[in-house]
Amino acid sequence: MIYTSRYVLPISQPYIENGAVLVKDDKIVAVGPLEDIKATYPDEQIEDLGSAAILPGFIDCHTHLDHSVMRGLVEDNAYAMWKYHIMQAEEKLEKEDWIVSSMLGAFEAVSAGITTVADITAHKTTLDVVQQIGLRSIIYREVETMDKKRIPEVMEAAIADIEAWRAQSDSSRTTIGIAPHSAYSCHPELFRSVARYATDGTPVALHLAGSVEEYDFVKYGSSRLAREVRDQYDADAPFWLPTGVSPVRYVLQWEIFDSPNVLAIHCTQVDDADIEIFEKKDISIAYCPRFNAKLGMGIAPLRKFIDAGLRVGIGTDSPAASNGMSMNEEMRTDLLLQRAAFGKKSFFTAAEALRLATLGGAEALRIDDKVGSLEAGKQADMIAISLTKSSQVPTLEPESVVVHSSNPSEVFMTMVNGVVIYRDGTFTHAESTKTKEAAEEIILKLRS
Repeated sequence: MIYTSRYVLPISQPYIENGAVLVKDDKIVAVGPLEDIKATYPDEQIEDLGSAAILPGFIDCHTHLDHSVMRGLVEDNAYAMWKYHIMQAEEKLEKEDWIVSSMLGAFEAVSAGITTVADITAHKTTLDVVQQIGLRSIIYREVETMDKKRIPEVMEAAIADIEAWRAQSDSSRTTIGIAPHSAYSCHPELFRSVARYATDGTPVALHLAGSVEEYDFVKYGSSRLAREVRDQYDADAPFWLPTGVSPVRYVLQWEIFDSPNVLAIHCTQVDDADIEIFEKKDISIAYCPRFNAKLGMGIAPLRKFIDAGLRVGIGTDSPAASNGMSMNEEMRTDLLLQRAAFGKKSFFTAAEALRLATLGGAEALRIDDKVGSLEAGKQADMIAISLTKSSQVPTLEPESVVVHSSNPSEVFMTMVNGVVIYRDGTFTHAESTKTKEAAEEIILKLRS
């Protein structure tokens, strides 16, 4: 099938006006001007998507789909208190609630043009949901404990889950990894255990240097994370001794950066020495602009990351804080924050922001050989965004329209592995109405 539209945005090359993408089975066969593709493949059927932009699916480098049902539950709090209230809410959720929550997030992701999610969870429900909906995914099994004696049992349980999840998932679309939660919730020996387990290339993700509260806790031994989160939920943990170093330099000592495939999430509280460590250890970065801004966590120095040659992508993070899974809003927020905070030193363009949400994310997750751009030989993960809204007309620079003017409601086709999983408001593999109704009931329970 040849898909054509007013614009095709390959990302790896300049946009093509009146462009086309030829898809056969699960692969992209050719990308170029429509007339050239028609001349080379005269027998192929053509689907004209009209005044639209065809581009690679968005790659969400960090999210928690199973938090979707908690959207709007905890508002107007900085990170530490937000985390405290979310942990309280989690205790009220039952297995069926987690399924509904993951399904709600997956529906929203697909309808927003997200084709790949990198999700951290302790629940198999998320894996089951992304398999059913048809998303591409990296699912990280979360681990955490501050009790050194519990590390063997925590790792044993995680490894058993990882092996079971791998056996039950479609390896063409899903990869299973492991995620030690953070410096403030993991004993250092847990980082070492994860590192030694992941020497085979198992993907590793960790929340790192994400907030001033975390930075102060690790370096100085006291912050709201200690007083109101850790003391409440891990009161039996050993006394924390101030390390005197940044979170990045702290975890460096415990081998976790020696793993061959590490994704560091947030990284708003880093200095040049920390970035140099990332560069030497080949660490990828997942930056969550809206989440970090809403919870007062800070702004990551993206230009410094990119200038250092780091792989960088964008994540939506938990819908319980970001309130949605719009990569359009993430790109806008990212671009505007970088310009406002760093001025000419970090003046991101719309094309650069769009790259972070697609090919940059694929590079950060080390799957850019498969997805992230529209190129012959890559998997057919692509979306179509309508350009007919009044706020989008006239359209002169399609990258700017996608970043500055478009919203998830303009996404009308989402394709993964050559299969259309969402079209014109309809999901191919599931029905969303009952999920939304169930989610409303759950939030009432949480609020009570």
